[in-house]
Amino acid sequence: MFQSQRLCGWIMNMNTDHETSDSGGSDEGDRRAELSTPAVGRLSLYYRELHRLLASGETSTNSRDLGAMVNVSPAVVRRDLSSIGSIGRRGVGYDVAILAERIGAVLGSGVQWKAVLIGVGSLGNALLRYRGFERLGFSLAAAFDTDPAKYGHEVGGTTVRSLDDLEEVLATAKPELAILAVPSEQASQVATRVLAGGIQGILNFAPTTLRVPPGTAIINVDLASELQQLAFRIQNR
Repeated sequence: MFQSQRLCGWIMNMNTDHETSDSGGSDEGDRRAELSTPAVGRLSLYYRELHRLLASGETSTNSRDLGAMVNVSPAVVRRDLSSIGSIGRRGVGYDVAILAERIGAVLGSGVQWKAVLIGVGSLGNALLRYRGFERLGFSLAAAFDTDPAKYGHEVGGTTVRSLDDLEEVLATAKPELAILAVPSEQASQVATRVLAGGIQGILNFAPTTLRVPPGTAIINVDLASELQQLAFRIQNR
């Protein structure tokens, strides 16, 4: 959850750059600027659960039920939603469709983001098959690997290409984001290549901390480190 909060935070900052200069865009930019990173993360979770409610045919919800879905108190839900201009009605709650649309507007879900994935091992394979990206406006333009046996294969609807094709695809597809699921010894070189090709943000799953130029958005996700932090919390609760 903490990594997803940080991801949503910098995606929102990038979304602000996409806004037009009309008054509506300015209002959304102002609201984004006022939101804390934890609040952004919770909004993303509310958005996910609201779409699940819509899919199941639900038309209304309340702060108690929404809070229970993401493990926060009703007071926190009400504070988060009031900060983006959504106020529920006493005894009625929130209209699910309207609230999902409102949160989506603040999170910039109307902006379509293109991403490429480098490294189609076990983790990369799972990421390519994950359908949650599409719901939030992310599309995978291509996937790359260094194993010739994988070239031309489709995984989750995305064709795997040779890493030698990286610069060509970056120039033609013009994705904004890159997901790195490569060994640690390859991560720095791959990051340099994607940044040179115009990538604005990197989600790095390689077990190493990448250092990038100022102005580049990056999140380093070390799953082993996350498990270590989880174990620490269990021991000290």
